[in-house]
Order: sequence, then structure tokens, then C-alpha cells
Amino acid sequence: MNYLETEQQYTSGVYGKRESVIVRGEGARIWDENGRSFIDCIAGIGVANVGHAHPAVTTAIAEQANTLITCQEMFYNDRRAQLLNKLVSILPDALNRIFLCNSGTEAIEGAIKFARLSTKRPNVVATMRGFHGRTLGALSATHKAKYRKPFGPLVPGFSHVPFGRIEPMQEAITEETAAVVIEIVQGEGGVRPGTAVYFQQLQALCQERGALLIVDEVQTGFGRTGRWFAFEHMGIVPDLLCMGKAIAGGVPMGAIAMGPRVAQLPTGVHGSTFGGNPLACAAALATIETIDAKKLVVRAEELGAAFVT
Repeated sequence: MNYLETEQQYTSGVYGKRESVIVRGEGARIWDENGRSFIDCIAGIGVANVGHAHPAVTTAIAEQANTLITCQEMFYNDRRAQLLNKLVSILPDALNRIFLCNSGTEAIEGAIKFARLSTKRPNVVATMRGFHGRTLGALSATHKAKYRKPFGPLVPGFSHVPFGRIEPMQEAITEETAAVVIEIVQGEGGVRPGTAVYFQQLQALCQERGALLIVDEVQTGFGRTGRWFAFEHMGIVPDLLCMGKAIAGGVPMGAIAMGPRVAQLPTGVHGSTFGGNPLACAAALATIETIDAKKLVVRAEELGAAFVT
């Protein structure tokens, strides 16, 4: 089979592809079908924080696949419980309720729903140059016109203000605002971090006006900034924390961590067929344990400081 031609013939066409057929990965490297090696400088678009095919992760996946692959959340599960316990151990004490899903975009969608449910308000404030995903609600929070324009009308109630200045937020957040959704470091928007002062002012403003603060750490989470999560640099704790990408070492997974300002969620109000499945939970547990054991958070801080200087 000619893999390249087959994909060109049958794939959707929405991706711009380089003419290489990647067949293997190990650590920071990937290989094509001709044996050429490449350094994966984007880590699978922010996914491979422990590298490709890390043995601890692949072993956990293989062992779990031989035991139980899927277990819907109408039942309890050993691997899911272990992962939840591990996640809360690396999060602030206040973020002690977690919803498991299948991607960062799903986490954003769920967080928006939970914010509207909790506040009984319709509106969401996001930021210019922010990126939060491509499903309809997440796309409504995303700013770039080329992503939004083909799919209008989008979800009503969303607005966008400049990133990094509190004055536009003061004007935008009203008694109708359910939530602010924001990245600590704008990824696709140019790798632009906010300041601690800005985020502390924003958190105080949200609390004063009854809105929830949704922090999107799909790209920055799990050690990438020299902390488990980038919000730790800012001296804040969000009401809802959205996770994805690197959480499971390459296996699709997302999660939402919730604080006390989020309402108790009624049974059946949200759900996911595959969310929290044992296979993904095993991969995530092994990934987080590897980041911890190898001290990769500290390593990211040290290497980051070296690159910056």
C-alpha cells in the first residue's frame, strides 16, 4: 500500500500535510517509512511531554488493554479512581472535583456548560488572539476569524476583549456574565503570557461580579512551564481548570477540575461515553507518575530559564 496516496485519496482534506509518512516515535524523535529521523520540536502539538512511546506509558496501556478497555461511568473503576487520586494530589486543595472527557476541546465545552448552570447566566467573555478549540462552543470562545467565519452563526453570548489589560474586562464582565475563559499563556496567539497582577485582578473581578474564571491549560498543563500548571505562577486558583493534550502521554483525554464556586452538578446533566475509560486513565496515570518521578517539571523550569536568557 502507498500510505501517502491512500490518505490523500480518502482523508477529509482539512489538514495541511507534509509529505512524510511517520511510522514510529521514541523520545523526542519520530521516523518516517524510509527510516529518516526527525526531532519532534512541537511534541505532537503539545502532547508528548514524556516523549513518544515512553516505556512506562506503553507498558501501562498494554497491561490495561489486556484487562479492561472500556468502563462507562455508570460503574466505578479501579484505574479511574487511581487517576483521580493522582490528579487531586498535583492540584490545589480547592480543585477537588473532576470530570473526565476525551480532549481539551471537550473540557472547554463542559466548563462553559458548568459555568452557565452554576451562575444561571448566559454570557462568556474570552480574549482576542485566544484559542480554545474548534467545536461550536469552544470555537465561539476562539478569536481568529479564519476558524470562526465558515461556521456561523456561532453560539450567542460570547464576546472578546484584549488580553493582558484589566480595563476591557471591567467593561465586559456584567451581571449577565457566566464566565471568563482565558489562557495563562496564549499559545496560538503568539506564546504571550499574562502577568500575575493581571490574573489576580481578573480573579478578584470575577469574584466581585459573580462570574466564574475558566482557565484553559490544555497547552500549558503538566509541567510545560516549570509548574504542574501555569496558573501557579500567577498566584491564583481558577474556578474551572481545563486540561488535555499531555495528560495521557498521547492517548486522547481531557479533564475539568472544579472549585467550590461551581455548583453541585445534578446526576445526568452531562456525560461522555468514552470519558474516563480505563485505557486512557492508565495512560494518564503512568504519564503523571513519570513526569513526577523524572522531575520533569523542575527540568522544564531550568531549561526554560536557560532558553529565556
